[in-house]
Amino acid sequence: MCESGRLYLCATPIGNLDDVSFRLLDTLKNVDLIAAEDTRVTAKLLSRYGIRKLSVSFNEHNARARVTSLIQMLSSGKDVALLSDAGTPGISDPGVQLVQAVLQHGLSVTAIPGPTAFVVALVLSGLDTRRFLFEGFLPKNRSERERRLGELKDIPYTMVFYEAPHRLKATLESLVDVFGNRKAAMARELTKVHEEVVRGTLKELFNSISPDIKGEITLVVEGSGPRAETPTGHLARLVASFVAEGVDRKTACRVLSKAFGVSSRVLYNDSLAIK
Repeated sequence: MCESGRLYLCATPIGNLDDVSFRLLDTLKNVDLIAAEDTRVTAKLLSRYGIRKLSVSFNEHNARARVTSLIQMLSSGKDVALLSDAGTPGISDPGVQLVQAVLQHGLSVTAIPGPTAFVVALVLSGLDTRRFLFEGFLPKNRSERERRLGELKDIPYTMVFYEAPHRLKATLESLVDVFGNRKAAMARELTKVHEEVVRGTLKELFNSISPDIKGEITLVVEGSGPRAETPTGHLARLVASFVAEGVDRKTACRVLSKAFGVSSRVLYNDSLAIK
């Protein structure tokens, strides 16, 4: 019976193709197969370093089917390198599915460390790095996104989010509504020629965004400070008391919002935090 192969989780450059290690290049040269998020993106890296290697796609659309074939290859003694388009595979991508399957089958997996966008953005943000929470992508649906942010609202650690350019405005708006106007940083095109890190408050970031903004976006937001009464705290408690008496929460928020000139959404989110 042949010895099983090994899965290599290979961190690749997040923008600048010079950000590679000798170990990464040796691994890519010696594995039997490369499983890449997008083979066209990986081809640019391989071409840059003169590596010719068979590659297959491994992404959210084909991960379930591809896991089975990759497990078969590993079981037959073949070594496989897993690559995302940028950064470390298994972070906000389906690589975790393959890792779990490999471990379940008693096969071997190791990592070739390297760049990760959220770490670069975090250390460039100027915010507290002693403790942090990596959240990744928030839900696309507004109500689901704000519900999740409501769960994160009182966490005292710096928080890191990924976001697509076309959803950035909506996400920043939700962050302001739920978190308030906290300090934050927006990083994009990290390690590339047009690298940009914008620091300020969430509202300032919202107002600074160009409609045609492009690139991979990482948001870094400060954690909550000492728990204090929000400007709408007394109204939120009033909403909670109405809800306890059977009044619909949205209706109560809408009425009080109109009467006192406050945001109905802010009032709604604040009232959810009251036990």
